[in-house]
Amino acid sequence: MKKIELRPLGIADEEQARIAAEEFDADFDFLLGVHGLTWENYLVKLSDEAAGRHLPAGYVPATFLGAFVGDDLVGRVSIRHYLNDFLLRSGGHIGYGVRPRFRKRGYATEILARALEFTDSLGVDRVLVTCDDSNIGSARVIEANGGLCENRIENNGSIVRRYWIARDIRALKPAR
Repeated sequence: MKKIELRPLGIADEEQARIAAEEFDADFDFLLGVHGLTWENYLVKLSDEAAGRHLPAGYVPATFLGAFVGDDLVGRVSIRHYLNDFLLRSGGHIGYGVRPRFRKRGYATEILARALEFTDSLGVDRVLVTCDDSNIGSARVIEANGGLCENRIENNGSIVRRYWIARDIRALKPAR
């Protein structure tokens, strides 16, 4: 397997990113918040979100990165810098997706591993990652990256698995 590079999307990535977005079911937004924006404005929006600028109410700073193998955009990841009440319940720190034609090649496992390295740079000791209960592939990816399932909860008519991944030995010790 070739190595994955996580990087911000650029001007040259528009065509491939828009094609990727069309490959997903309606319930997965590959390009978060792109609707109604020019590509240039979308890239500015992503930069602002990563820096915590101009965030809508209830949003937290988040870094959106494309996952590339060579020149191919194989997936993407959104890394929330911290959790609010909504994300603590069902969204988590990290959301990722792999394009259907690139699945079952280990890319999701590596994307999550690289995203966890990014959360290290943010100082996050315990990372919450969630998936639909029926998404066995994603559950395996999270578990392969050290995820321990805390519970399953109902969220908008679906069951969601909530996994915690300890990134620091201090996170493994009980708080006093």
